[in-house]
Amino acid sequence: MNSKVESVLKEIENFKATTEKELEEFRLKFISKKSVVTELFSELKNIPNDQKKAFGQQLNEVKQAAQNKFKSIIDNLNSSNESGSQSHVDLTLPPSGGEIGSLHPLTIIRAQIIEIFERIGFNVSDGPEIEDDWHNFTALNFPENHPAREMQDTFFIERNPDMLLRTHTSNVQARLMKSGTPPFRSIMPGRVFRNEAISARAHCVFHQVEGLYVAEDVSFVDLKQTIYHFAKEMFGKETQIRFRPSYFPFTEPSAEVDISCQICKGDGCQLCKYTGWVEIAGSGMVDPNVLENCGIDSEKYTGFAFGMGLERIAQLKYQVNDLRLYTENDVRFLSQFKTGL
Repeated sequence: MNSKVESVLKEIENFKATTEKELEEFRLKFISKKSVVTELFSELKNIPNDQKKAFGQQLNEVKQAAQNKFKSIIDNLNSSNESGSQSHVDLTLPPSGGEIGSLHPLTIIRAQIIEIFERIGFNVSDGPEIEDDWHNFTALNFPENHPAREMQDTFFIERNPDMLLRTHTSNVQARLMKSGTPPFRSIMPGRVFRNEAISARAHCVFHQVEGLYVAEDVSFVDLKQTIYHFAKEMFGKETQIRFRPSYFPFTEPSAEVDISCQICKGDGCQLCKYTGWVEIAGSGMVDPNVLENCGIDSEKYTGFAFGMGLERIAQLKYQVNDLRLYTENDVRFLSQFKTGL
């Protein structure tokens, strides 16, 4: 046997490894692509043709010896660790309890909102996240190619017919009105999607809760009293509420809903842009076109609708200013909400 090959084989046989660090040293020296065994194989091209077969057999013996030794070291380490761990187990000790998890902050807020509205007669409705164009846009008074659609740029997943990830939970309102007969009094919590650049203040995935009340003689007064009740139940009796005229394709008249800033209490801060007010929702009387599109007589029935973002409510409730935290699954962030259980 070649003296160099014999020397490497002897070194493999005599190698002692009792720790993981020494195991790694063995692997690097005898098993890896840059090991001494690999270097021996590279010398095969310099061996005369009539000696290559014998030399190759010697190299294979060395390679096999290295692999067998490596496996033997691993087995010995595993056996040692198992016996060591067993020797330190005190079977007389009581079992340790599992760590208690926590609800996600958006789950907590969602449950609180549902509870508030259920107490005044609203039920909960749900619908698909993958929606067709009619339920997501057309039925809600978004004509094709209307500029209002640009306000809700979204993810289309199919064309002809158009299918998309819903941009709001208003699609549930359309399905509810299309499939039933008034009166309707329901809220629609759920996940929605829009083609937004992800930042501390915007995300392509977020959550909404929308509400719908359709019956005879429903007025804007009913809408205002419902929003007043929600805001004071969620944020406290001292909370101030105001309505600002706005525009939405599916309501007329429409209004944005602001509450007094929960951080500065109306004095002015960075969150409220030093106005003392923070927007929490959009609202309005259901447009007659929406009622007619869904087969409801707009001469007989009226209704109101509203929508709010769960992340915005959670931001005001918990003073969390970065929307990305809600989807990053950082345990350090989520563990702060154990009191929500």
